[in-house]
Amino acid sequence: MTRRRNRTEDDAPRRSAYDRALEMLSRREHSQRELRARLDRSGYDEADADAALARLQDQHYQSDERFAEMLLRSRIARGYGPCRIRAELATHGMPAATIRRLLAVAATDWQTLATAQLRRQFGVAGSRIPAERARRAQYLLRRGFDASTVRSVTHAELDEATDDAD
Repeated sequence: MTRRRNRTEDDAPRRSAYDRALEMLSRREHSQRELRARLDRSGYDEADADAALARLQDQHYQSDERFAEMLLRSRIARGYGPCRIRAELATHGMPAATIRRLLAVAATDWQTLATAQLRRQFGVAGSRIPAERARRAQYLLRRGFDASTVRSVTHAELDEATDDAD
């Protein structure tokens, strides 16, 4: 009886860095920094990775600008604020000027978005209890809204709670 040998990854021909990066991009957009890190972790030579990334950019398969726009839309749809989005884009190597421009072009009403997140998480009714208001403010700050937006939204909610009590 002959024993069948299991095929391992070592037996399979190794794909090029270009093919590996293209496969990743076929699933979703990636930043150049993200692709570089994944190729490095996969053990590809630096020169091969550079050539693959340059080729992908030349063919318009990879674009940091497109990645940033996708990430921005995705995070706004999930209810995150501009501070959180700015920080996440920065971790992907986006220049500060690009981030500022994308946030300006997005033309998002951050106050409305913050109010919607607050209502989704805590319900419609505001609270006059200071500890509860502080908890709501912390929630919005963790979601990446700036302090002035949080203050504005929580004070508006306080005004609504006061009006309801009268």
